[in-house]
Amino acid sequence: MSEAARLAAVLDAMPYARRLGVGGHFEDGVLVAVLPFSPDLIGNPRLPALHGGAVGAFLELAAQMRLRFDREGLAAPATIGVTVEYLRPGRARETYARAEIKRLGRRIANLHVEAWQDQNRTPIALLQGRFLLPD
Repeated sequence: MSEAARLAAVLDAMPYARRLGVGGHFEDGVLVAVLPFSPDLIGNPRLPALHGGAVGAFLELAAQMRLRFDREGLAAPATIGVTVEYLRPGRARETYARAEIKRLGRRIANLHVEAWQDQNRTPIALLQGRFLLPD
């Protein structure tokens, strides 16, 4: 199965990702999650800025996508805990995220996720997460 077909299967198995319209592509062999802009995601209409909950959910979805894709399984890893750092407002535009597996054990995985909009060297938010892997 091709990478694109595997990614499509992973996204299809994630109802909340489908609801948000999350997609993905590969840059230099690395999976990049994409959150398209929607007015429903605005939390502060005066800026306008993305709602922090939407950004945090997207970061967690990017981690889940990476684990499911790399492990070639569609079963959902359970979130043990995440820490999100909001570095700057997410503006009303497309948002990207890249998840890096820091440690992959038999039962637990530790991931680091960065989200950005215009340039990947200026992240808008970071996530450190621990996930319980399915059997």
